[in-house]
Amino acid sequence: MTLNELQSNVDQWIKEHGVRYFNELTNTALLVEEVGEVARIMARTYGEQSFKQSDKDKNLADELADVLFVLTCIANQTGIDLEKAMQENMTKKTNRDKDRHKNNDKLSKGEN
Repeated sequence: MTLNELQSNVDQWIKEHGVRYFNELTNTALLVEEVGEVARIMARTYGEQSFKQSDKDKNLADELADVLFVLTCIANQTGIDLEKAMQENMTKKTNRDKDRHKNNDKLSKGEN
């Protein structure tokens, strides 16, 4: 699925099942909430926190998809073409950082 297809699919789902988009502020709050759920899984899976019983059924892929869904909602309702935005962002990163990471001693030594 392309980003354009994703945006179209999310928009169709909202029209069929969601009644309408939540306003931009609500969706921003929901995005932060979903990112927090990803952080919770990461802290417990890869960090030093232990899982609570209520966390054991959480699925990283599902939570990342929730983040992408809400992010796509925000893009749709604010008129952002995510595919174009990502292409432009990758060009910006390439121009700015093409040698920066290669020349980073911390990365070449495998440091965290």
